[in-house]
Amino acid sequence: MLTRKIGEGGRWLLEKIVDVVASTGINPNLLTFFGLLVNCWAAVMFALGKFRAGAMIIFFAAFLDMLDGQVARREKRVTAFGAFFDSTLDRYSDMALYMGLLVYYAQAGRGSYVILAAVATAGSVMVSYSRARAESLIPLCKVGFMERPERMVLLILGGLFNRMAPALWVISVVATLTVIHRIFFTWRETKAGRTLPGIRLSL
Repeated sequence: MLTRKIGEGGRWLLEKIVDVVASTGINPNLLTFFGLLVNCWAAVMFALGKFRAGAMIIFFAAFLDMLDGQVARREKRVTAFGAFFDSTLDRYSDMALYMGLLVYYAQAGRGSYVILAAVATAGSVMVSYSRARAESLIPLCKVGFMERPERMVLLILGGLFNRMAPALWVISVVATLTVIHRIFFTWRETKAGRTLPGIRLSL
């Protein structure tokens, strides 16, 4: 009951904020760009070793990431380009956060953590890329875990509790397993002939 009430309250508050923002006529793509800037701010905090501050800023950025889509739907300004723009800037936001961690660990002389952050970066990018590439061949490829929301939650928790290394380990391992899962899934779907119309596969 309490959880449901909290959820309803959160949705009500979000709708009110969406109403206010949408009434200004702001372009949703501008909100998307602003979200990137906020994530870059969080990345600077990470680079300075201020993990808790960075985590709280990511939380605000996640709210903006949710807000731009809601505003676009409310203003009836949902476009194919808007979806592309949002997805592209999300990738830059991800890489900015990991870059901040790379800078921090490099300056601290912690080589193993630099490698760990680099692996987490590669895994995060490949989770998104493997789905996008697969869905150019097959109808849907949402198998696996460690999509962007899960990665952001882990970075927020890692920052708030000052346990960034365990968070990066989970991201690195699970993201890699997700990519492997998606490769296998796409291979199975294409082998079974469940491809998009017009796709020609060569042996």
